[in-house]
Amino acid sequence: MASGGADAKLFARGKVAELRLELNSGGKKDKNHAAKKIALKKIVANMTMSNNDMVALFPDIVGCMQIPSLEIKKMCFLFLVNYARMKPDVALKALPTLEEDMHDSNPLVRALALRTMSYIHVREFVEATVPPTKQLLRDADPYVRKTAAFCVAKLYDHDRHLVEASDLIDRLNSMLRDDNPTVVASALASLMDIWERSDEIKLTIDYGNASKMVQILPDCSEWGQTYILEALMSYVPQESSEALLLAERISPRLSHSNSAVVLTCIRVILYLMNYIPDQKQISILCRKLSPPLVTLLAKGPEVQYLALRNALLILQRRPEVLRNDIRVFFCKYNDPIYVKVTKLELIFMLATEKNIDEVLTELREYATEIDVHFVRKSVRAIGKLAIKIEPAARQCIDTLLDLVATKVTYIVQEATVVIRNIFRKYPNQYESIIGTLCENLDSLDEPEAKSAMIWVIGQYASRIENSDILLEDFLYSFADEPVEVQLALLTATVKLFIQRPTKGQELVPKVLKWATEDTDNPDLRDRGYMYWRLLSSDMATAKAIVMGEKPAITAESEKLDPMTLEEMCLNVGTLATVYLKPVQQVFRSARPRRLIDSPALQKQTLPGANGMENKSLSAFGMEGQSAIRPPQSNGNGNLAAAVDAADQFFAGVGNQQMAQMHINGQDDGFGGSPTMGRGEMQYVVNQNAPEQIYHPTTGQGSNGDLLML
Repeated sequence: MASGGADAKLFARGKVAELRLELNSGGKKDKNHAAKKIALKKIVANMTMSNNDMVALFPDIVGCMQIPSLEIKKMCFLFLVNYARMKPDVALKALPTLEEDMHDSNPLVRALALRTMSYIHVREFVEATVPPTKQLLRDADPYVRKTAAFCVAKLYDHDRHLVEASDLIDRLNSMLRDDNPTVVASALASLMDIWERSDEIKLTIDYGNASKMVQILPDCSEWGQTYILEALMSYVPQESSEALLLAERISPRLSHSNSAVVLTCIRVILYLMNYIPDQKQISILCRKLSPPLVTLLAKGPEVQYLALRNALLILQRRPEVLRNDIRVFFCKYNDPIYVKVTKLELIFMLATEKNIDEVLTELREYATEIDVHFVRKSVRAIGKLAIKIEPAARQCIDTLLDLVATKVTYIVQEATVVIRNIFRKYPNQYESIIGTLCENLDSLDEPEAKSAMIWVIGQYASRIENSDILLEDFLYSFADEPVEVQLALLTATVKLFIQRPTKGQELVPKVLKWATEDTDNPDLRDRGYMYWRLLSSDMATAKAIVMGEKPAITAESEKLDPMTLEEMCLNVGTLATVYLKPVQQVFRSARPRRLIDSPALQKQTLPGANGMENKSLSAFGMEGQSAIRPPQSNGNGNLAAAVDAADQFFAGVGNQQMAQMHINGQDDGFGGSPTMGRGEMQYVVNQNAPEQIYHPTTGQGSNGDLLML
């Protein structure tokens, strides 16, 4: 084909009559068929532009197929593949030419003819492809054998029953003993593809075959190496020594220049680690995985992103990898935002008490960037670090206060959200910074930031002198606020009333009237009724519930459940790891991968071996819910009896009876939604999650407030 600049003029929408005239011009004088080649290039260009008028030229193209020119045949066969299903009757006229070309002396022509025939999903072509494929699988030329191996997989895609009824799969198996490494790699790739699509066919590779495959790795092309490494994922080590030896033998592929080879090799080594008991050897292999991942960061942004997403996954399974390489994940000024955000997650995962000074200096720089989205993520990362690394909490808070002092609106709002979570983690330690937050109330206009500030005011109403005035300022726009803010205001007002009855007695009836009578939102209305029932029954119980000890809060980054993590580690380098979703959610027809049991499998080291619970994640900075537990007695009053009485009451009470209930002489009722906490059945304030789904669980400290960047 000509150069790109010369071909540009070919991409002009042409007329069928003119192109037919050009195609049939030239005659005997045009010995090199130059006119036909130019006409065919124009036709292919129009075909590329989805100009379906070109199908009218089908008979003329079939006539050109017999010209003994490889360039012309390539273009004619491309046309045939593209339009054969639209005009199958005309396409059948090309079948004799294709069958004749399979006996051509030129191996490129033989391979091209077979590949073209296997691409055409027309019944006659599929059936006619089987005999020549059997013949060309034994061709003298390795390029033809390689092409024939791939054609078997293509035929299986068209008609699996036809292939299974023939001996093509057995012939493919015999090709694994071929002398040419490229042919062996192609046969493996074809067998793997067939195995992926079939429920009946089982792919088994023993140590002898695996060892031979590893032996020919250096002689294969980069894609051949990828095929062989992919196939090694089907090998199940029966002895730990086999797994260790194979891992050592393929480790030189980690230094390959092709990123697909590197990532596939990492996947195989991670897989083999599950069959190695020696932790010292595991540590040595983990150290070998770090340099190739770091090297991938020198490539383009797309490859960088793939490497970073896989690093997030690998760190969850093998924390030893990249342990000392945090600096390589510091962001560059010209990194795309998706690379920067992923690097930020890795920085958080790798941050420790030893490197926190360096990390905070870097994050503070990020917080002064132009990109608002990235600045928000950076500020939240600082807050997460305060929760993750307790000895560094004061440093993180000081950094946040310095950022708040800039008076930049979005920085102040993000800082407010993360400081709320810091208060949750360290109660009664850093309340001195509340005054700084109160000075920046005018900067808050986003629902999440408002809710966080309202939570702080309600939680520390007894320590904030003018807490009632601050809440009243927020209440002016109660009707216009999102439900998230309305729920926060309702809860904060009740907290104010419980802690300072004289200050809150005027606000509570007003807010409860709005929450129960002037809203259509069921969450807000139910919470109003719940509070009303609590306060009308027993103030001591209400205080124990509303102002009770909060569930523990953590700053873990996104954690996959054990089964998903296990499957993801068996799919490193695929699109599934970019989404961090099980492979069947990304590719519906893909076969799920699981570790196969064997005497060498180290079951005690698998992600789910210690009974890890599947952790649910809330949005970063959202209020957590305590776990639902069976009722117990803990000395906070007979709450179980109170709840039973409440259930009985609400089952029979009517609207008129409810209107007759009074709190402090007022007619306004209020309530909430049931959940559990502190070991007993309670009604727990859910400030920021208006439509949360509650999941039953057991154990101390369970909560849905894991922070996610």
